[in-house]
Amino acid sequence: MLYKRNNPQLNKNGELIHLLSTEGLSKDILTHILDTAANFASVNDREVKKVPLLRGKSVFNLFFENSTRTRTTFDIAATRLSADVYTLDIARSSASKGESLLDTIANLSAMAADIFVVRHSESGAPYLIAQHVAPHVHVVNAGDGRHAHPTQGLLDMFTIRHYKKDFSNLTVAIVGDVLHSRVARSDIHALTTLGCAEVRVVGPKTLVPADMAQMGVRVFNNLAEGIKGCDVVIMLRLQNERMSGALLPSSQEYFESFGLTPEKLQLAKPDAIVMHPGPINRGVEIDSAVVDGAQSVILPQVTFGIAVRMAVMSIVAGNEA
Repeated sequence: MLYKRNNPQLNKNGELIHLLSTEGLSKDILTHILDTAANFASVNDREVKKVPLLRGKSVFNLFFENSTRTRTTFDIAATRLSADVYTLDIARSSASKGESLLDTIANLSAMAADIFVVRHSESGAPYLIAQHVAPHVHVVNAGDGRHAHPTQGLLDMFTIRHYKKDFSNLTVAIVGDVLHSRVARSDIHALTTLGCAEVRVVGPKTLVPADMAQMGVRVFNNLAEGIKGCDVVIMLRLQNERMSGALLPSSQEYFESFGLTPEKLQLAKPDAIVMHPGPINRGVEIDSAVVDGAQSVILPQVTFGIAVRMAVMSIVAGNEA
């Protein structure tokens, strides 16, 4: 594999040393992560849920944005790899007192950090950190602004592969607030790289970026048309906290037009699976009957997330810059 100097995720041998985005990663690398995660999935079933791969390593979880699912699953994943895990309370840290991001990283690096797991409201923050850490330190992006959420994208791919086995014949619809969704972007890059037959983006015009078609997807502004005949339906949360101005008339009207109900789901294939990155707004983007229904794989997504994050940290920690 040729070294891409514009891809800071890879070393000179084309090996993964940071996970910053699914964009720019080859099918081989994505598949290697999914295969490694499959090996870790069985750890959940063991009486002792630990492997020694990161024994002696220090993982620092830096969540400058609130998170429950992602932070907790990274905590569990690092612990199961036998790492020493430190979760920084940003609200009480020096960062809340005006310390710069890079100064925070420099001070934590002086405490012998090996992996930084970073969630930040500013797009590009994990890239900035990756450019300034020592060669033996690895950075994993746990979500940056509207840009990327690669481990969520990867656990979505793992979930799809688990239930559907092969990407080449699949039609996948990503529905909702695509404009503000870093998950949607990570999913689209991964799906197209893994050879998904058709990726659709479905949502109101105000919540679908104008350049979506350039990413190799089909755009629909009607839910019924967008999910018809789909194998996988990925619902997205309405991210009201990121919206500026009135992009929607009301959440009730949004649900009437784009909310997934059991009746609307019948337009997809009978064996279609329904996914959601969480947190879920029941009755806004998705009906409770769908969330709790037989076609929902939302809770398995969370479980698979542990194995995927174990895979990512073990892979990057095993490669030298």
